[in-house]
Amino acid sequence: MAFEVEQVPLFLAPMSGVTGLAYRLLARECGADFTITEFTAAAALTRQDARSWLKLESDERENPFIPQIFGGNVDEMVKSCELLQEKSDIIDLNFGCPAPVVTRHCAGAALMGKPDELVSMVERCVEASQIPVTVKMRLGTGNGLTNALELAKRCEDVGAERICVHGRTLRQRYSGEADWQAIAEIVQSVDIPVIANGDVVDAKSASDCLAITGAAGLMIGRAAIGRPTIFHQIKSDLGWNNSEPKWADMEFSDEMHETLSARLWAWKRYIELDRELNSGDSSKNRLRHAFSFTKGLPGGKAFRTQLHTNREAKHVSESVEEFLSNLVSNV
Repeated sequence: MAFEVEQVPLFLAPMSGVTGLAYRLLARECGADFTITEFTAAAALTRQDARSWLKLESDERENPFIPQIFGGNVDEMVKSCELLQEKSDIIDLNFGCPAPVVTRHCAGAALMGKPDELVSMVERCVEASQIPVTVKMRLGTGNGLTNALELAKRCEDVGAERICVHGRTLRQRYSGEADWQAIAEIVQSVDIPVIANGDVVDAKSASDCLAITGAAGLMIGRAAIGRPTIFHQIKSDLGWNNSEPKWADMEFSDEMHETLSARLWAWKRYIELDRELNSGDSSKNRLRHAFSFTKGLPGGKAFRTQLHTNREAKHVSESVEEFLSNLVSNV
């Protein structure tokens, strides 16, 4: 498979319960150029909530380090930016999350319904920060006209240095198709880099998205859950990377054998990183990743049902490895 597309950076999208530090480091090893933390509430950071600060742990292997924060209170967002100055390389502001637990507090994508407040928040965070501030948004709330184009221009004017746009509205959440043409209009209207997000799942969709949007980069979210090797696969298929992947230590009988072997390698590496960073088998995200790594595979549904009977982290680690190993052996 070969496509003629100019290389752009690939981003792992920030996802709650998914993009903990171990998974971000794994994605880097699999070809992601940028990783971003789980979105974290500014209100919790300003009151020094320990669990929230744990989400913003980093490692020298993650460079640049980009925490993402959200909130509906300007002062709390500004204070969080100030608190993050010394440990961060870039700070990303979330105006794209559609989750009701966020939007009911007029944060995340809900702030797109209050454009003046959103722009004021960006401006004050930029003023308070000595490092770049970037923005992630959607096309709009879905209640009336989309306003991402107007907001992108205004965010650029007040100092945002990069904008990521998910090609859906708040109301759509993840339904329907991402509107890449709307992202293209934003790309053409601002001078700062625009990252396209939404429906990039393989090399073909990556190529098509870039052809339509002209974006300066691509952000991959749901397609990277349980499939961190997607970054290497896209780069390889687009001719951006000719190096052998870290899981290519054997001969593959067919494409399915290669896919399963890559999945097994990634799971084992994730567990290694998770144990290293969490001092054993206490990771809170491991069970979710166990479900993700087995989705779409033969026998995966029955296996996941069995996992519910024993959620102990060590058992989960060993069970998923055994399940994937058996699939590789039986291809």
